[in-house]
Amino acid sequence: MSYQVLARKWRPRNFNSLVGQEHVVRALTHALSSQRLHHAYLFTGTRGVGKTTIARILAKSLNCETGVTATPCGTCSSCLEIDSGRFVDLLEVDAATNTRVDEMRQLLENAVYAPTRGRYKVYVIDEVHMLSNSAFNAMLKTLEEPPDHVKFILATTDPQKIPVTVLSRCLLFNLKQMPPLAIANHLAHVLQAEGVKFELPALGLIARSAAGSMRDALSLLDQAIAHGAGEIEESQVRAMLGTVDLDYLYSILESVQCGDASKLFGIATEMAVRSLSFAAALQELAALLTRLQVEQLAPGSIDEEDPDRVRLLALAGQLSPEFVQLAYQVAIQGRVELALAPDEYSGFLMTMMRMHAFRPESVADVVSSVESAVRRSARTQPPKAVAKLPDELTAKPGVAIQIERSAEPEGARWRQMVADLQINGLARELAQHCELRELSEFECVLRISPAHGHLQMKPAPDKLRQALSDYLGRAITLRFELAQTESETPAATVGRERLQRQEQAMASIERDSFVREVIETCDASLVESSIKPIV
Repeated sequence: MSYQVLARKWRPRNFNSLVGQEHVVRALTHALSSQRLHHAYLFTGTRGVGKTTIARILAKSLNCETGVTATPCGTCSSCLEIDSGRFVDLLEVDAATNTRVDEMRQLLENAVYAPTRGRYKVYVIDEVHMLSNSAFNAMLKTLEEPPDHVKFILATTDPQKIPVTVLSRCLLFNLKQMPPLAIANHLAHVLQAEGVKFELPALGLIARSAAGSMRDALSLLDQAIAHGAGEIEESQVRAMLGTVDLDYLYSILESVQCGDASKLFGIATEMAVRSLSFAAALQELAALLTRLQVEQLAPGSIDEEDPDRVRLLALAGQLSPEFVQLAYQVAIQGRVELALAPDEYSGFLMTMMRMHAFRPESVADVVSSVESAVRRSARTQPPKAVAKLPDELTAKPGVAIQIERSAEPEGARWRQMVADLQINGLARELAQHCELRELSEFECVLRISPAHGHLQMKPAPDKLRQALSDYLGRAITLRFELAQTESETPAATVGRERLQRQEQAMASIERDSFVREVIETCDASLVESSIKPIV
């Protein structure tokens, strides 16, 4: 007897054995139990989440010889023929290869005839979004008012391409991607039934690699069994998938915490020797940092049975929540920049060095030096004076010291800069509605009120950053704070000055002797909108 792959062998035969999609199962079960049956259903979702499987279970529920039921028997001839794909009244159509209007018309011509064996004639159209517009139009009338013995079950991975005229005639069910834990538990159940030895962490790796698809997970499980000669071991699965050992990631964070740059270099080199994916490593590192942050802000979130619980708790206690946020941003940005790096190894190594440069101790040192410098300046300088940077900070480029100064000179400085910048359109609007908060050697921090936050839409920030860099003669990074401004923005200044000119023009007109005489003699009034100041 030929081997049957696990994805087919363990395909659910009823709603009870279906993993995940409880919201869909609940709705269909209630509809079948109460006999409130719609004539058309549309299942959407990514690959391998159960669209066609649910369609077949629904076809069995409609045609089971025991009657319309949410629990088909699975043993009658109708159920067995549907499971084996031989049921004459179940017509499964692949829309990807039957896209033309003639094929759809030919299919629907037979809909008027009664079922041959079953209670209902069920049309299952997979990847329905692939049909042509003419084919969709051809099925509209039948889809809206089909014969009583016809049910349509449509499935698609791209519902955005389906005309709204078709969507409005169907009950829509959106199938979710399955969580890794649910996939891993199901894989464990399958392996126990198959009598295959396995290590639980290996199933977690497969579950994450499946990206929410149970079919992909079962296919990977087949591959892992073959790769491991009948056993599922974590090390073998890692080698098969090319995933990064979590030990590397924990070692990276522990090295950053200890300030050991040489160890970070060794880790990156060892990963390169093993030909591990640096992009996947940064992705897994970001996921690990997410788990750490959740544990820091919501203690007790780590499962008691998690094999990495001890190391996770240790790191969560050693790293500050602020640094975890920073490290997450470094990992995400580093992954984006891999394509721009000379090679992936260099990009990954520089990302690790960036984490080392911004490790908690180095950041604390800079902040401490800045605070002490400001305190000394406050003691030796008169109020609102600009203090000279102390010698110990002159070797720290990019450190911005915020000395207390009047808001008015700062606002005037920014207004002059905006006036000189070579920008227009949305970029100029963005600059005019910002308040300058900080300008260091390498960074400019602007504050913009939430009411004008929409001005940050691309590409305005990039154009403003480039204009600032050109104006200052050095590369500048631009950072925005979304909060109420504390001083007057250039746009507010322009508005205030415009209002003052308008008020002055109004007052000048009202003081004019001729105008006053006309108003008094003719009982006239001024049309304020017609008065414009002379610029």
